[in-house]
Amino acid sequence: MRLDKCLTENLAVSRKDAGKLIKQGKVCVNGIVVKDSAYKVALNDELTFMDEKLHIKEEDYKAYYMLNKPKGYVCASDDSLNPYVIALFKDEYKARELFCVGRLDIDTTGLLLVTNDGLWSHKITSPKHHVSKVYRAFLADPCPIDAIDTFKEGIVLKGESSKTKSAKLTIINQHEVLLEITEGKYHQVKRMFAAIGNKVEKLERLTIGGVSLDKELKPGEFRKLTQEELKLLGVGG
Repeated sequence: MRLDKCLTENLAVSRKDAGKLIKQGKVCVNGIVVKDSAYKVALNDELTFMDEKLHIKEEDYKAYYMLNKPKGYVCASDDSLNPYVIALFKDEYKARELFCVGRLDIDTTGLLLVTNDGLWSHKITSPKHHVSKVYRAFLADPCPIDAIDTFKEGIVLKGESSKTKSAKLTIINQHEVLLEITEGKYHQVKRMFAAIGNKVEKLERLTIGGVSLDKELKPGEFRKLTQEELKLLGVGG
């Protein structure tokens, strides 16, 4: 771990402020003052800040959040035309080198996981792990009852040759439905309804892997995942 990153985790300061403290000679590694922010700290090193011992644990550097993604934000950092969802996190959170777990379209809202754990992110997004996701969709036209069986059997999307995996469709009313899928194809929910001649006018993700969006989170707000939620998502057990 970089020394400045260790400080951001222990002192809840930005990477920039951590660098200033290091240059001021206020940080020691194994009793020796280190002024190089990029210095690599091992887990068994003794780290002190102004004679106060800091804890170095691998789990301290891993971050797991749920965000209620608002409309108008993108999940790709290379999109320079629209605001990036990570901008919703304060500097001390940005210092953790956060990124989105998968993507939601700019006009799609709801549950988005954010982390700095690449291996865990891959497990959540990889099709072979079959992590379920539930979406609420509002449709332009009434949803026919037979769509339940059509989605359950799988449907061929435009531009593809094979069917989607079995999906569970629940009709709330003529224009509001819940759809549970275990894949993550490009614009999959919208394309599935387009394949049966309908259009998704509004889309919100409600759950991922059994973890539901916290109803207390307003659009743009986030919180750490609880231990129970982490276990459901394959962290710590």
